[in-house]
Amino acid sequence: MLFQLEASGISSREVVNSYKDYFGEGPLPDEFAVDLFTAVAGSIEKIDEIIGTVSDNWRLERMSRVDRNILRMGTHELTSDEETPPLVVINEAVELAKRFGTEESPAFVNGILDRIARDARRLE
Repeated sequence: MLFQLEASGISSREVVNSYKDYFGEGPLPDEFAVDLFTAVAGSIEKIDEIIGTVSDNWRLERMSRVDRNILRMGTHELTSDEETPPLVVINEAVELAKRFGTEESPAFVNGILDRIARDARRLE
């Protein structure tokens, strides 16, 4: 949904409705996915600022859309969700990067999110 939001320029509400229409009455997107998407979409500027401060030599515009949006979800969870352990957040993001990104994506995502977690003092 984040990829569609960025690629289409439509509102987050329209993205959710479009996604639900596409999948029909199926289980997707579940409540967690919609809540996470809505939270990230509502604070993209703040999240992008955090990513930008730790991604030396990589402007957000130069990152692939897949990597950028995986980083946005992970950054949101690392900085706003005290319940999910940081290592779980990072591991899930790396798994998404393996599945949907390039060969370099998992290491890139891991490095950025690890630094964000350390800066947020969630990893020592």
